[in-house]
Amino acid sequence: MKNKAEMLVGEIEEILKKDVYKKIDETALKNFGKVLYAFQKNRVSQRHLFGTTGYGYGDIGRDTLNAVFADIAGAEKAVVSPYLASGTHALTVALFGLLRPGGLLLSISGEPYDTLKDVISKENAGSLKDFGIRYRGVNLSGGKFDKEKIKEALDAERGVKKVVFLQRSKGYNWRNALPLSEIREICAFVKHNDENAVIAVDNCYGEFVDAAEPTETGADIIIGSLIKNPGGGLAPTGGYIAGKAEPMEKIANRFTAPSIGTEITSYLSGYLPFYQGLFFAPTVVAAALKGCALMSALFNRLGYNTMPKPYEVPNDIITSIEFADKGRLLDFMKIIQKISPIDSYVSPEPWEMPGYEDLVVMAAGCFVGGASIELSADAPVREPYIGYLQGGLTYEHVKTAAISCAERFLKD
Repeated sequence: MKNKAEMLVGEIEEILKKDVYKKIDETALKNFGKVLYAFQKNRVSQRHLFGTTGYGYGDIGRDTLNAVFADIAGAEKAVVSPYLASGTHALTVALFGLLRPGGLLLSISGEPYDTLKDVISKENAGSLKDFGIRYRGVNLSGGKFDKEKIKEALDAERGVKKVVFLQRSKGYNWRNALPLSEIREICAFVKHNDENAVIAVDNCYGEFVDAAEPTETGADIIIGSLIKNPGGGLAPTGGYIAGKAEPMEKIANRFTAPSIGTEITSYLSGYLPFYQGLFFAPTVVAAALKGCALMSALFNRLGYNTMPKPYEVPNDIITSIEFADKGRLLDFMKIIQKISPIDSYVSPEPWEMPGYEDLVVMAAGCFVGGASIELSADAPVREPYIGYLQGGLTYEHVKTAAISCAERFLKD
């Protein structure tokens, strides 16, 4: 006989199956078709899966992986590499490739994620500010792009070489992830007001959530991490940058060196997990999205504020839960860690994580260290004590975690 927690999760699941899960599955099928076609178009074969040594001249595995990813993203060029160590590293390479002294980084989605703030403005650390690159931000208004303020900023910086930057996911902010429809609209608005601006999108947590990527809807560049959505849970490391050919050439020269670009870098371990992870990615992302919707609806029923709102199709793979109490937040983290396949016996504790302003607590019992496409959670330890749950390689894993959470929080 099912207990109260199992019955509650099952009841929510049946509601989600009627509409939300159906839409997620439809998107996953479209994205799988794009991925499969890109593999076939680029004639991926066994020889592409093996690595090289030395400079890596003529590394067909590397070059074909770049081409496959570019086709999937509707981009002209891509750099997909294990040597992009994180999303923040990929963003840094892209921004330094695109911007020059006297230029401007204009963020139109509010403050960037914590780890990017030092990249922008930390003094004497090799930041953009150290190289004479200015930063200007425009906050969202009610979770939407503030077109009036964006136009004011563009007009005030007329003639200045600039990157217009937006962060698709929420970061440690209480807002929804930006839907692709709004990204498409704001890209057209920016180009109408400044056709020379380069639009760069931090695409982390948003890949394969919709049936298109921002590069197919007006953005010049997208940037992300392979241990999030596009790695499918198999990529052991790495990041990507993809977009139009001209800005990508500048970024490639920053990635290695001027005139060398993407002609070098070898990887002896081979590219099998990157290709295979990319192949699995639409299915894995669908599982994570279903888990996101389930957790949002569950915690809302338990009396907590959640984002996205219950019974909405999520715009990324993250569920935000406002606990308003440090003890409940830490209890939540312990449940997610305990239900993990790796290090389930560990008790998460807040710590000073590099690049973050506050103490951070993380539940990350992952096969790949820190892989947020795997079921994991993190939170800055500050009021109102919001926990950020993400990922799930399988829906069954997230559902099991949901039942465990219900068992704990039904007692309150």
